[in-house]
Amino acid sequence: MSFSFSTISIIPIVSSKQHDRFIQISRQLFQHFQINNNQEIKITIGRSSKKVNIQIVEMDSNIVLIPDSIMTALDLPSIKIKLQAFYRRDIQTLQLGPVVGLLTDFATDEINQPHFRSIHGFCEELHQGISENGGLFYVFSLEQFSSQGYYFNAGKWSPAKLPLPDVIYNRIHSRLLEQKNQFQDFRNRIEKLNIPLFNDRFLSKWEVYKHIREENHLIPYTPETKIYSKESLFEFVQKYQTVYIKPIHGSQGKNIIKIVREKENLYRFQTSFTTHTAKIESIYSLEDIYQRIKPLLTNRIFLIQQGICLITQDSRSIDFRVLCHRNENDVWGVTSMVARVANEQEFVSNLARGGTLLRPLQALLTCMDRRNALQTLSLMKELSIEIAENIGRRSTGITGELGIDIGVDEGGKPWLIEVNSKPSKLFEDNPGKIRPSAKAIIQFCTKLAKDVISEKEVE
Repeated sequence: MSFSFSTISIIPIVSSKQHDRFIQISRQLFQHFQINNNQEIKITIGRSSKKVNIQIVEMDSNIVLIPDSIMTALDLPSIKIKLQAFYRRDIQTLQLGPVVGLLTDFATDEINQPHFRSIHGFCEELHQGISENGGLFYVFSLEQFSSQGYYFNAGKWSPAKLPLPDVIYNRIHSRLLEQKNQFQDFRNRIEKLNIPLFNDRFLSKWEVYKHIREENHLIPYTPETKIYSKESLFEFVQKYQTVYIKPIHGSQGKNIIKIVREKENLYRFQTSFTTHTAKIESIYSLEDIYQRIKPLLTNRIFLIQQGICLITQDSRSIDFRVLCHRNENDVWGVTSMVARVANEQEFVSNLARGGTLLRPLQALLTCMDRRNALQTLSLMKELSIEIAENIGRRSTGITGELGIDIGVDEGGKPWLIEVNSKPSKLFEDNPGKIRPSAKAIIQFCTKLAKDVISEKEVE
């Protein structure tokens, strides 16, 4: 069954012994929900609930007045909150929500103000969008789950005991943290609680590559890739003018090696390792390069990948970050797209390594006419959506957001560079407004929350 939600405003009032079991609603809401006179009902948000009595009050139609003692029993802060509500007459329950929790790792300062690192501003954006639509948004860490979260009010993040979320958006920064038992225990807990989690983990580059290769029509857009070994290194450098060696679990353009064949059996190489800088003017034999990079690759799994000669601006490589999201109808779409131009000193275009932004069409017009640029732009979007659909269908867990990096070669053909399940929120430039990516996440969270409600009805 699909439920009809109404947007209401919850306003806390001071409790009194006489009325601390009563919530007050307008006559219009009372009639809309078709609540029986003098009926005791249950009010529920997240997994918190409280039995209450109804008192009809002549006031604005969307307002519900709740004593602060009941707000505390429901794990709600005593502030005005706009929420979505529906009434289930079969079990006399007024259901409120959605409650959206964002999971991440963060530190707090001396006055207990948290800083959510690269997504701090984005969290405020999600709060704004969810609050305007009707819902409660808060941020928590693994250690705080079910005991404390931070909600945004009066310009700051305040700690409180809050209702368990209807849906959780995973923005943990650390791959290592996701691999620890603590995170696995957390996943087991929320699975038992039937709380959906998206995007539930980082994706490995090798996992993505294998998924893409299972779709024959996507293979021509994917550079050849193998697990790195001495044998694959020697094979690839003979096959391709340029090759890249990348960590299977990597991001922000870190710890990548670029090898370029200059002459027969002679090569140059660069790295983006912070602990190592190769002199690009030096030329080495392949055996020498193998021995030089060997210490950099210990204790980690790396991939080796065919290098593509991408379009450039002033000899700086250009690639494109395409953000894709699933909407409330489970359909993937492109929500934003930017071109990234590598820093003069770098061979990767990531903003974390000094890359700069361009509008996609502007970047393409530097090397092709307008007609071909528009065709290439359209093809990149189509390719990104197909890749997102493929990853979403083949990966375990719920995938609702992907950052897809696309390169364009000098012939105008797009190539998949990599896929990121937790894309950066820094590159979209729309200060003061709720960006399309935030709106898409809010829609998807609301959809997942409603799915949980529907499943509960069947139980």
